[in-house]
Amino acid sequence: MMVAGSGMKIWRDRTVDFVAALVAAAAAAAASACAAAEPSAERQRELVNLVRQDCGSCHGMTFRGGLGPPLTPEALREKPAESLALTILNGRAGTPMPPWRQFVSEAEANWIVEKLQKGFADEAH
Repeated sequence: MMVAGSGMKIWRDRTVDFVAALVAAAAAAAASACAAAEPSAERQRELVNLVRQDCGSCHGMTFRGGLGPPLTPEALREKPAESLALTILNGRAGTPMPPWRQFVSEAEANWIVEKLQKGFADEAH
């Protein structure tokens, strides 16, 4: 009896290890795919125009603030990128910040956040 129980435990442990390895591999693949999901050069130009014109109309043309808060690297430094991307996609209830989900994908929102956190406002027009 002890041998059968011991064998079952080994099988269960190996199964758990295998499933954990699969989950880790899937997570790594998803992270890699997200990192590689940079918009095309043409779409980047469209997004830059959207951010400068549409976001700039509330956040200031230099992103130093206006109706909306500043979008400078300093202002965004402590903000989680995921939260910022969700704000772009879903807007902010109770504020003038509208959702942009119909205009940008999740990957594009992440790209915009990355650019804003690195100094998008300082790039040449």
